[in-house]
Amino acid sequence: MIHRSARQFRLPGAQGLRCAASALLLLSLAACQNEPAAPAEGRFVRVVTVEAGKLANDVQLSGEIQAEKNVGLAFRIGGRVVERPVNVGDRIAAGQIVARLDPTLERNALTAAKAALEAARGEVNTARGTFERQERLMAQGFTTRPRFDLALKAQEAAQAQLENAEAQVELAQDRLGFTELRASVTGIVTARAVEPGEVVQPGQVIAQLARDDGRDAVFNVPAGLLETKSGDTTVRVALADAPTVTALGRVREIAPQADPVTRTFRVRVGLSDPPEAMRLGSTVVGTVEAATAAIIAVPASALTQQGSSPAVWIVDPANSTVSLRNVDVLRFDPNQVIVSQGLTPGEIVVTGGIQALHPGQRIRQLPAAAVPGRTAAADRPAGRPAVPPS
Repeated sequence: MIHRSARQFRLPGAQGLRCAASALLLLSLAACQNEPAAPAEGRFVRVVTVEAGKLANDVQLSGEIQAEKNVGLAFRIGGRVVERPVNVGDRIAAGQIVARLDPTLERNALTAAKAALEAARGEVNTARGTFERQERLMAQGFTTRPRFDLALKAQEAAQAQLENAEAQVELAQDRLGFTELRASVTGIVTARAVEPGEVVQPGQVIAQLARDDGRDAVFNVPAGLLETKSGDTTVRVALADAPTVTALGRVREIAPQADPVTRTFRVRVGLSDPPEAMRLGSTVVGTVEAATAAIIAVPASALTQQGSSPAVWIVDPANSTVSLRNVDVLRFDPNQVIVSQGLTPGEIVVTGGIQALHPGQRIRQLPAAAVPGRTAAADRPAGRPAVPPS
């Protein structure tokens, strides 16, 4: 009885063990289904995709606004100035009177020329009548050949004197018109050289006129900043006292000789559609972007060494492995390295975690935002962060 009781006691225990084992197996399967997948093999690194760019260095110079073309207005004849109705700063239109000379002498000359013209016309009429009479007599045989020839020559001489008198009248009229100095173009008077009452000579500048058909920004540029060709350099010009007022221009003219005192070259920049606020004489600041050829910049943390040469770790996006490649460094900056050769735009370069890498090692790209204490913008001094594989 005791032995049978013991068997009865053990049988329920074995069944309980089997039930417990089944329950544990079910729980394990459920737990495996809820657990996240194990991470793939590879070391987490920070990367960037390199891009081509240019080394830019803005150069700023001070200058002033000047007219693209200046015209000096002068009389064609000499005389005494009796009137100068324009002043500096006046805007004048084409054909407007700038100054007048005393016209007394020219009027008298015109009167004399007209009188001589009337006398010449009378001589022509007399000579023509004589020649016509001699011509009729010659046809009838009542005159001689010498008299006929003399009448013909007298008519020709009188005609020549008439033509000369007509030319003298035109010349006198022109000289009388030259006593009024008129502007040939529209512009602004920037300087005046004479006052009423002064006696001027032919060609002496009476007033300086800045034409309205163009504006230049003029700078004194050191020789080291000169470009080899005019028109290739774009200059951004802004008013010194109002930096928001800007205009773009291109180098139009470069002085062939340096200033003997400052040893700088005068450069004229033709402005495209300058605003009204850029008046003549305004002080402006010109900004020139001096850029090099296309280069590639990577963060300084990406640079390592292979032997005695600088190198970087390149990521193969197909299999997520890295390889070491030598590069030629053009310049070292505090936060980046300028690479002249060895990299191609679009390649992925490791910038963080390079100390523990070896050739052929599998890696996982770490987003820039996951780096403690850094932002995505801080990790992009030379390229955009590569997108991590999904």
